[in-house]
Amino acid sequence: MRVVSLHRYPVKSVAAVDLDESLVEPWGLAGDRRYMLVTADGTQVTAREHPALLAVRAVGEPDTGPLDPFVLTADGAAPLLVAPPTTPADTWVSVWRTRLRAADVGDAPARWFSALLGLSVRLVFQDDPRLRPVGEGDFVPADSHVSLADGSPLLLTTEASLAQLGEWIVERGLEDPDRAEDPVEMRRFRPNLVVDGDVPFAEDTWRRVRVGEATFAATGPCPRCVMTLRDPDTLERGREPIRTLARHRSWDGSTWFGVNLVPVLAAGSARGTWPTVRVGDTVTAG
Repeated sequence: MRVVSLHRYPVKSVAAVDLDESLVEPWGLAGDRRYMLVTADGTQVTAREHPALLAVRAVGEPDTGPLDPFVLTADGAAPLLVAPPTTPADTWVSVWRTRLRAADVGDAPARWFSALLGLSVRLVFQDDPRLRPVGEGDFVPADSHVSLADGSPLLLTTEASLAQLGEWIVERGLEDPDRAEDPVEMRRFRPNLVVDGDVPFAEDTWRRVRVGEATFAATGPCPRCVMTLRDPDTLERGREPIRTLARHRSWDGSTWFGVNLVPVLAAGSARGTWPTVRVGDTVTAG
């Protein structure tokens, strides 16, 4: 298997930035989801409730990590320059059941996003990703941390699984032509790493994944939510892929696609020794 694409999401819920390579930090790809939006009480704001975020794009976003300024664009809005704040991380925020301190990015981003969403929000930055542990699990390495992503540092998906899902969606359409929908693109699932593969859903059973010079613990399949129902270009909501996943990939009260990964790095390793992953890297798993 090989890596066919790499993706980073500089602000939680915005569109992906496509990469040729990325440094793998202990908490995920460099610069991935270190910013997010919150309400006045610190509750996270995502595209689940506000799908307009899916159409926000980063332009000129560098490959060097989270500490470089970048520009966000959205239809009908002037470009927004985003940079890590110099103020202390003294804003309490919530990511699901986790509470942590983050740094408020300032009034200009708050006005920009508030106008876009029609909701009073603030943009915050996770200055220290070591403050948020990965949730406990049978295959989660000890002392693992995560950025502002939902629960895991990285998500890997495979083209083989998407192809199988596409065939199932077509079959559902033949059964019920009045409610037929086209197969979905991989972008719906918001992966960090996409690999080719030849066996659909082989990733369900992986426990270790080697990508180029990086090693990851595979901590289990990823439960899918209503964000996958939105076309990332039109923002229109449909029934797929959840309708079809509910038939073929449903257990424990969720539907499942992709596998969560946690970087496995040497104890005490420093930034200069962190690995890099690249498009074209060989992938081995088992």
